[in-house]
Formats: sequence, C-alpha cells, structure tokens
Amino acid sequence: MRLIVGISGASGVILGYYMLKALRQIPNVETHAIITEGAALNFSCETNLTLEEVMAQADVVHANTNLGATISSGSFKTDGMIIIPCSMKSLSGIANGYADNLLNRAADVCLKENRKIVVVPREMPFSRVHLKNMSQLAEYGVSIIPPLLTFYNNSNSVEKQIQHIIGKVLMQFGIDYKEFVPWEGM
Repeated sequence: MRLIVGISGASGVILGYYMLKALRQIPNVETHAIITEGAALNFSCETNLTLEEVMAQADVVHANTNLGATISSGSFKTDGMIIIPCSMKSLSGIANGYADNLLNRAADVCLKENRKIVVVPREMPFSRVHLKNMSQLAEYGVSIIPPLLTFYNNSNSVEKQIQHIIGKVLMQFGIDYKEFVPWEGM
C-alpha cells in the first residue's frame, strides 16, 4: 500500500506525526509525506519535535513547493491521501480545485483518479464557509474525520485520544491499528 500523508499548517500537527509513526509500524505501507511551511512552523511552536524527527517517520518526503514531484501525477499510483491536520485554507483549496502547492495538487490528483482521501479538519467553531467546503468535499467522496474527543473507550489522556483518531482514519483504508480501542457493546 502507498499512502500520501499531508500535514498542513493547522494547529495539531502532532496528529500528523502520530499518523506517520503509526504507518511506519505497519508492514508493506509506503508513505509519501508533505509538510507545509505552516506545519513546519507549528511543529516548532506546538511540539518539542524537530522536522528531522518528523520526516524520519516517512519513506519519502516531498517539498510542498515541488509541483513536479511524483505524487503530483495520476500515473504515480497511490492508495490515497490523508491530510492530518487539515487547515481550512488547504480544505478550501481542495474543495475548490485550487492546487497552488503540492499538498493541494496531490489531493486534486487523488480526486481525479477516484482515490480515497481523508481530511482531519482543525478549526472550531466551523463557520458556514468551512461547513460548505466540507460538504463539497463530502459530495466528492472525501471522508471528513474531525479530531473529536471520545469517551466510550476510557481515552483518559491526550495520547489515547490521538490514538483513537489515528485508528478511525486508518479504518477508512481498511487498516487495523493496534492502539485503537473499538466500541465493544454493552
């Protein structure tokens, strides 16, 4: 399996790191990462991670400015794309076909090739414009998984909450994540 992981400049870039880290542990998954300029800044503001530590979790890292990267073409086969976190700027660009950087171009390629896309939008509250753009993406077949809190599985730490979100996203690609605690009924 080959997946693109886009980390945009929204708050919550740690989610992108956890996603790359989770995918690194899964055999036969090749990851192509895009870390936007805003995401790079947020890693320094929100975490103690260096960009080198984040990039080390991916098999291939592409510069967001490189519109000639392999993942900018539909002839480069992938199983889809995860954008985690997804800023409202990136979400709007994808919803409206404005592919001015590699993250948006890779998503545009996935749309035109009918490949799976999952966005993890980070903003609250959502404005009408945000909701309209999310609705448009949903009409295109994009899965939208906001990083919402969960309570049914005793996720009593930030890390367990993140693991839950990662598990929910990976389920969209048919990947079982060992850290995910599913609902088991009453």
